[in-house]
Amino acid sequence: MSPGPGADSAPAPQSDHDTPAPPARTSGRSRYLPGRLIPGTARIPGTARFRTRRRTRTGPRADVPGTGPRPVSLVKTPGPTGRPATDGPASDGPDTGGSASAGPADGGADRGPGGMFSSLRIRNYRLFASGAVVSNTGTWMARITQDWLVLSLTGSSAAVGITTAMQFLPMLLFGLYGGVIADRFPKRTLLFFTQGAMSFGGLFLAALTLSGNVQVWHVYMTAFFTGLVTVVDNPTRQTFVSEMVGPDQVRNAVSLNSANFQSARLLGPAIAGVLTAAVGPGWAFLANGLSFLAPLTCLLLMRTAELHPGPRTPRGKGQLREGLRYVSHRPELIWPIVLIGFIGMFGFNFPIWLSAYADDIFHGGSGMYGLFNTLMAVGSVVGALLAARRGTSRLRVLVGAAVAFGALQIVAAVTPSLWVFALLLVPIGMLGLTVNVTANSSVQLGTDPAMRGRVISLFMMVFVGGTPIGGPLFGWLTDAYGVQLSMAVGGLVSAVSALAVGLVLARAADLRLKVDLRRGQPHVRFVPKRDLVTVA
Repeated sequence: MSPGPGADSAPAPQSDHDTPAPPARTSGRSRYLPGRLIPGTARIPGTARFRTRRRTRTGPRADVPGTGPRPVSLVKTPGPTGRPATDGPASDGPDTGGSASAGPADGGADRGPGGMFSSLRIRNYRLFASGAVVSNTGTWMARITQDWLVLSLTGSSAAVGITTAMQFLPMLLFGLYGGVIADRFPKRTLLFFTQGAMSFGGLFLAALTLSGNVQVWHVYMTAFFTGLVTVVDNPTRQTFVSEMVGPDQVRNAVSLNSANFQSARLLGPAIAGVLTAAVGPGWAFLANGLSFLAPLTCLLLMRTAELHPGPRTPRGKGQLREGLRYVSHRPELIWPIVLIGFIGMFGFNFPIWLSAYADDIFHGGSGMYGLFNTLMAVGSVVGALLAARRGTSRLRVLVGAAVAFGALQIVAAVTPSLWVFALLLVPIGMLGLTVNVTANSSVQLGTDPAMRGRVISLFMMVFVGGTPIGGPLFGWLTDAYGVQLSMAVGGLVSAVSALAVGLVLARAADLRLKVDLRRGQPHVRFVPKRDLVTVA
């Protein structure tokens, strides 16, 4: 990250008791970067003003077999001149003052290096994003057309649900194995195979539909095949981002990937509707199959010398267990994954909720359902661009966005007004995307490169794999008790799980909640436990 303007004149932080200021550093910059998440650490709300002791985790490291214990800092420690504290792993020796780069200064700690679209300055990532926007548009075309085709063949909404379950079931069953494959083989080579396989699936369904021989079991089979390919494609594509842009731009690139996908969500269904109405669904499937030629071409055009490949894991036994053990020893990884699992299973059931609101509550039909999806997509694009503008992955942003996401779902569920409900979908989409991007980038940045594929596959398995469970559950709840109760329950579970994860992370960092009602002081904040005892 490029250094920001200095803030040496910032006043020292105030506390309830006068304490001597720490000695100023005589030369050199801190080697820990302010405002930035360093692998192996978690940013906890309300810790910037206080000196805290480092917590040392004992026992062997899970990331590198055979190594001894290492100290892990879960909270920030104060800077030498009253600046916001810096995140960084605990050091085994004194700070030498050396630094290869500097993080943003206090006034712009949330700005990414180079602006909102900084990753696009990198040629390989620019090619990747160009190919992705074409294939993502084709994917959304196929997704909408596939549901319509199944409904027209069977007349059953349950059959549509089975199609969705067939597509996501492989991730639930085999998701972790995809991460092992992503860590073992060159990611660019793997993407050639996965993108080519997805193109084959689209062309196969197009041939059956255009010939008039398509049956519903063909769609089920194609959806399951696509899901199997996605098991490998998802962790490979996610972790290939860091190889294209390097660690400083990972968060920006992940955010732009989400903006790319959500922008295609605005365009793909509209094209699919026009194409299906004009010439039939088979041509939409054909367009999807051909759309994968764009990312394949862009992969060929990349300059391999400009990539930042991570270490590849050699073939061996116990690699799956090693990945699980690695995550289980790191609260800064396991709890974001737990939270995204709750959000994915209970909070992201909008196809069920929005269709029921459009049909049963507001009686607007398919046109209103399309409007609701468009508004959520607009919010998601805005959320992705705002996430790209930030340069850090803060766990307090993740927890706060998840709480707000669940709270707004509850408000939308109980509102009787069509327009209030519709307008609330924009911030709901924005917050949902913020949760996804922040969790994804913080997990990637907090993971050793050799383990990244397995950790991301666990992330995607938990996030996407909850769909075959949450979808039928909330579909039954909607049919039995109404969509308003169903959506309110989903929002309540999302908000409560976010609060619980926030408290667990605070406890892991030895923080406690402090309420201060004096004027000019933060009213509610997390502080180190010993400072709270001293004040009391």
